[in-house]
Amino acid sequence: MTVNWHKTKSLILLVAPFFLWGTAMVTMKGVIETSSPLFMAGLRIFPAGILLLLVTSWQKRPQPSTKIAWSWIILFALIDGTLFQGFLAQGLSRTGAGLGSVIIDSQPLVVALMSSWLFGEVIGLWGGLGLAVGILGISLIGLSDQWLYSLWETQSLEITLTWQSFLNSGEGLMLFASLSMAIGTILIRYIVRHVDPVVATGWHMVIGGVPLLLASAYCETQQWSNISALGWLSLTYSTIFGSALAYGLFFFLASSGNLTSLSSLTFLTPVFALSFGSIFLSEVLSPLQWIGVSLTILSIYLINQRQELAEHIAYLFSLILKTLQLQKPTPNR
Repeated sequence: MTVNWHKTKSLILLVAPFFLWGTAMVTMKGVIETSSPLFMAGLRIFPAGILLLLVTSWQKRPQPSTKIAWSWIILFALIDGTLFQGFLAQGLSRTGAGLGSVIIDSQPLVVALMSSWLFGEVIGLWGGLGLAVGILGISLIGLSDQWLYSLWETQSLEITLTWQSFLNSGEGLMLFASLSMAIGTILIRYIVRHVDPVVATGWHMVIGGVPLLLASAYCETQQWSNISALGWLSLTYSTIFGSALAYGLFFFLASSGNLTSLSSLTFLTPVFALSFGSIFLSEVLSPLQWIGVSLTILSIYLINQRQELAEHIAYLFSLILKTLQLQKPTPNR
């Protein structure tokens, strides 16, 4: 049995950003309660951006040199840096982590729709089914069992929706964070026409982190005084691996690959977070969460193999039709 190391390496690189994001969520879990949202958001991306730019300088990657390039980077920084991280941090402080992760990890649906409209990427029947299964899977992972069982028993969901309650609850902020990340994923296709994707990622993290740190200095207090040594170690892991390396890889892959397929792997983030939370934090997965993990993996298979599945099904139907035609009795003359 031979191993195709090229394919194995490609698969590892493809999954790495979502593995790093998931494990970073576990390491950051205990730090969030001892700090403040905007400070955490800024500290997660600003130093990571500097580190990424140092690496690109060492690699002698070309830096942006035109007004158009800088315009795209600034837009990228404001949307995917400042807005995404700001909405995410504030949203997590106002809503449950489970519901928040479900909302934020639903962004592949937005990316798929926008990619289909802007770049002509084909979703198809199997891709659409995969997206639906993925949303169901992360819902079973993130939402509480008690809430799901009560919804099943009552078979009704009362929603009182006003803009004020929507934003104050945190769900609205998490939705805006999801939309910001989806738009940022789409923007990278336009940015790479003017600047290297890894360089753009580094600059967008630096520029996007500045407003967050300034807002933290103005609005928040005691941002770091209660963080322990273990907390700073967790922050270091989140900055280097969960931000610099993960975002650098993700936007490098997004600059040339199929956005629908790549973005669907975001469904893996809560799977990795749950798995490592179970190993290192002794968190126990419920039966519904295990079902959610299985559905999530199935959804990624459906989305990434949607073209092959469509071809196989079409071929199978053609064989069935040919068989039926051969078995059809010939009329007597």
